[in-house]
Amino acid sequence: METIQLIGNDVLLRLMTKDDVEGIYASCQDKRIWTHMSQTLQTKEDVQAYVKQALVNREAGTEYPFVIVLRATNEIIGSTRFFDIATAHKSLELGHTWLHPSVWRTNINTECKYLLLSYCFEQLQYQRVQIKTGHQNTRSQKAIERIGATKEGILRNHMIRPNGEVRHTVMYSVVQEEWPEVKRHIEGLMKKYGK
Repeated sequence: METIQLIGNDVLLRLMTKDDVEGIYASCQDKRIWTHMSQTLQTKEDVQAYVKQALVNREAGTEYPFVIVLRATNEIIGSTRFFDIATAHKSLELGHTWLHPSVWRTNINTECKYLLLSYCFEQLQYQRVQIKTGHQNTRSQKAIERIGATKEGILRNHMIRPNGEVRHTVMYSVVQEEWPEVKRHIEGLMKKYGK
């Protein structure tokens, strides 16, 4: 997975580098991004630590962090990653995803998920990709369900958020046998956006 670069009509997903601090910082300032996230990037120092840890994890092979680049402007508009990678079981989790609110409710997230899932099932030949979100994050739940992932259940009292609130985690997955139908479904969604 060392040289992953996924190119769509509107986005480019490439592995994060230390040179992305400024671009991430410019894109992550809207506080709405962090409402349901397990961390908040507010300062340049926050972003530097975020990138540094992501690169340490990538070097260890436990995560593959991407920046999401809007092709029309070459600006970073968010980030996502592969993590909880279980090579022996051919599974991983897709998450830690955030996008600048200017691209919410557009085709951007749909295209990102399409590129990432295609890579997992068609290049890596994995059998399972899971996605999770907090029980209060209904916007994220709707987005995950919209692409055709299957809701598997809720992990009760799964995490404690930075503000001390208990988070129940809603678990979703797409498995290899479902991918052809999910792929057709996502392609249909992208056609509705005129792509």
